[in-house]
Amino acid sequence: MINKDIKTLFLSGITLAALCFSQLATAKVITLKHVKITGDPKQVLVLDILKLALSKSDSANEYRFEETSQFATQERLVSWLDEGVVDVIWAGTGKKYEQDLRPIRIPIYKGMLGHRIFIIRKGDQEKFNHVDSLADLRQIPLGQGRFWGDTIVLKNAEMNVVDPVKYDSLFHMLEGGRFDFFPRAIHEPWTEVESYKELNLTVEKNILLVYPFAMYFFVNKNNNELAQKIEQGFRAAIDDGSFDELFYNNPEIKATLEKSDLQNRTVFRLPNPDMSDETPIEDKSLWLNLDDLHS
Repeated sequence: MINKDIKTLFLSGITLAALCFSQLATAKVITLKHVKITGDPKQVLVLDILKLALSKSDSANEYRFEETSQFATQERLVSWLDEGVVDVIWAGTGKKYEQDLRPIRIPIYKGMLGHRIFIIRKGDQEKFNHVDSLADLRQIPLGQGRFWGDTIVLKNAEMNVVDPVKYDSLFHMLEGGRFDFFPRAIHEPWTEVESYKELNLTVEKNILLVYPFAMYFFVNKNNNELAQKIEQGFRAAIDDGSFDELFYNNPEIKATLEKSDLQNRTVFRLPNPDMSDETPIEDKSLWLNLDDLHS
């Protein structure tokens, strides 16, 4: 009987070893190419999210992440994705991108890019203290880049938009009185005010403009396997809480939420006509919830 048990254990050990060896033999090292991100903490966070998602969906393989030798505009990145220069990009979404590329429809920043607070001139806070409705806000001219996705949203909402082409000129035009506020994603205004500290600018204290806007991962339209792995892993990380742990413990996200004081601002909501009908707006687990910030 003892000999039989020993034999059974021996055979089981051989089977287990063979299985492990088989898994090791079939495991692959997969190189994923992405755009250069060196020195940008926001991009480092996005890459960390991508790594987390793939670790949740494909533990059988090892992923090696390789960045390009140079930065690229968003338009150039789309071309690189089509040409195979990169395997994955991340970008603010829009209908055309979702037609031309394969989107993973999970907002990387929880839709935070659609939460906008304003850069204004020092001394102008009183003007915004008396804004009680969207109609009031429409009377105040704002600045936005001519070809930005946000400009479509703001013009569609009949906001009073001044739209120069160059990003840098917006700050100088604001200080010069060409318009009175510059809506920025909540992680942007303090560093931008500091970057233009020679100008008479500050961050508005009371108003939050919200519209559906998401940054997604995109892959080549024909790369369904990678898209599925990213989506499955991303959803697994949301379900087990590891995404929230990574996201909310990021130093920049923590500082942004603390400084922006979102839960105590007056919220005005706008529709976004450039969001696909397939946007998972109703899935509350994917988006920043202002009510949760009260707890």
